[in-house]
Amino acid sequence: MGFYEERILPHIIDKACSVGQVMKLRSQLVPRATGIVLEVGMGSAINLEFYNPDTVQLVYGLEPSPGMRLKAADNMAKSRVPVQWLDLPGEEIPLPNNSVDTVLLTFTLCTIPGHQRALEQMMRVLRPGGELLFLEHGEAPENPTRKWQHRITPVWKKFAGGCHLNRPIARLIEQAGFSIKELENFYMPGAPQIAGYLYHGTAVKIAATPDSG
Repeated sequence: MGFYEERILPHIIDKACSVGQVMKLRSQLVPRATGIVLEVGMGSAINLEFYNPDTVQLVYGLEPSPGMRLKAADNMAKSRVPVQWLDLPGEEIPLPNNSVDTVLLTFTLCTIPGHQRALEQMMRVLRPGGELLFLEHGEAPENPTRKWQHRITPVWKKFAGGCHLNRPIARLIEQAGFSIKELENFYMPGAPQIAGYLYHGTAVKIAATPDSG
């Protein structure tokens, strides 16, 4: 990992993902987490302030970037809920099947290289009836915005930590076997349309996965 990815990019991402409107949306979604939580792409841990300590037992944080984990130290120290970092061995989430109550995704699916495998792993560790809470940006429904997303993404992702502007978030979640319960789509006010089309909602795991691991 180079100097840009480890030292500069974490600051850029942290600023972009913590503007006022984004934080307001986080504050509406994160408190819905309950029990044992897996937060995928925890980043600088800016969601921690919104977890409800009365309903959350433990938060597992999954974040592959050393730079982001370093930047998370202050927020970790102030957390009102217990937090534990997870190592990421390949594409496997190091947790047993059916072992978490909530999975949280906030501006994460756009950057995961093997997003399909990652979602399958989230499905595996989530208990039946558990919820996937998501706040993501992705593919817009209409042209010309969608066309520009597809055109720009190959260059954009090189400078934005692998971020894809054009992933169809809801479809990817459903393809992994989740059933979407709630979904709001809208353009975030003040953001460029190519990067500001949001998917905000919840999905549930219906099918059981045999206990193992």
